[in-house]
Amino acid sequence: MSDASSPRSIRAAVLIATVLASSLGFIDGSVLPVAIPAIRSSLEAGFGQAQWIVNAYMLLLSSLILVGGTAGDRFGLRETFAGGISVFCLASIGCALAASPSQLIALRAIQGAGAAFMIPGSLALIARAYESRERGRAIGIWSMASGIASAFGPIIAGFLIETGGPEAWRWIFWLNLPIGLIALALLLAHTPRFAAQQDGGLDLVGALLVTIGLGALALGLTYASDAQPDVLRIALAFLAGVTALALFWFWEGRSKAPMLPRFLFALPVFNGANLLTFFLYFSLAGALFFLPTTLIEALRLPEAYAGSVFLPFTVTMSIMGAYAGKLTDRIGPRLPLTLGAGVTGLSFLGLGLAVALQAFWFGIMPAMAVMGIGMGLVVSPLTTTVMTATDDSLAGTASGVNNGVARIAGLFAVAGLGVVASLAYRLSIDPALVPGGYGEPMVPMDPAAQAMRAYALITAFLSVALSTALLSFLSAYIGWRMLPAVIPEGQQRKGR
Repeated sequence: MSDASSPRSIRAAVLIATVLASSLGFIDGSVLPVAIPAIRSSLEAGFGQAQWIVNAYMLLLSSLILVGGTAGDRFGLRETFAGGISVFCLASIGCALAASPSQLIALRAIQGAGAAFMIPGSLALIARAYESRERGRAIGIWSMASGIASAFGPIIAGFLIETGGPEAWRWIFWLNLPIGLIALALLLAHTPRFAAQQDGGLDLVGALLVTIGLGALALGLTYASDAQPDVLRIALAFLAGVTALALFWFWEGRSKAPMLPRFLFALPVFNGANLLTFFLYFSLAGALFFLPTTLIEALRLPEAYAGSVFLPFTVTMSIMGAYAGKLTDRIGPRLPLTLGAGVTGLSFLGLGLAVALQAFWFGIMPAMAVMGIGMGLVVSPLTTTVMTATDDSLAGTASGVNNGVARIAGLFAVAGLGVVASLAYRLSIDPALVPGGYGEPMVPMDPAAQAMRAYALITAFLSVALSTALLSFLSAYIGWRMLPAVIPEGQQRKGR
């Protein structure tokens, strides 16, 4: 039986299993920012440690997702996907039991490694189970259903933290287990073994070099957000990062089994899609990381409110995602991508204004809904563009590269926009009146100091919102200029 002729029941099993597994990533990504203030309070973590609770996951996910995509092509998509789910769930147990910031950071890294083998497998399985003419619709359903499955995660997390106290953040990780186990059971019981598409091993040297390179660059950005940055330490971190990434690129051109086939970057469509991915997902990750902390610590909103802001975003993104998949099948990806990125940029501007005005129901929530519309227009066309830019034998690798770019963007967003937020915060306070820098634990203050701190936090978020809006508009320009209305047949062969 060929992949394209998979029976309807098998295609349904593939789609449901990938939706459930993908929901793990969505839940983890959207819930954790809501819990960061509670985690910092519970584990007595500083702002830098809080950044790395997020970034440790993103670093291993970014670094290994290329290996994860290649592993699916070489050792079987089902087996690789199942392994990723298993590691992710086991690491989630450890995260729930973590007793210190360093333990949580280490376990989050392991969780990211599991996700790196899980996330590219979901889209690659869809690509193998569905014919190209049905793929956009299937990806649209995946986008919508995955979003709906995880829409209430942040709300539940916020409610648990608000009612259960600081230790209730641990339930965020326990929630991963039932979802992962159901996906794993469905995958093993009903999904066939698709034949491996490539021979050879895994590029572990490349994985090590890219992990060191990305980690060092992110560490340098984290150092730069300190209240009193150490210039020498920052310079050494950047030098180590650039050197490791240069060695990685050199190695990939000589490795017998490269995790990053360099010929892919000779494809104009592939390059344009990944540039758009980087700038847009940088913007999204940055805004969604800093928003909950601002709502909780500056606007003094309950955690349940901070969690609820993700609901209009997720719902509208999911609904629009299903429509965008069908639209892409009809007219191609360029118009939805350009329009979606532009609408997302406008939503960031609206979000910054709404936070400044402290308008929750009539400002922040509508802005989040508009953000969901914009991103919903992007997800399916972008994924379809990447998967169509190369042939099916490299579907897992292409998906891994694009997912890696998205996660690298998130990694640098948390660290890089931390510099922007910290600088704006420092320029907005009197250090003699308000001690500590951006993200430092709250200490008892008089009303005047509390008001100044809230003003500085809002100013910091405004700087983040403006930065993300400008980068989103740049993404829209890239979509219009670099991506064709219809991907030419045979485009994948030009880079060979």
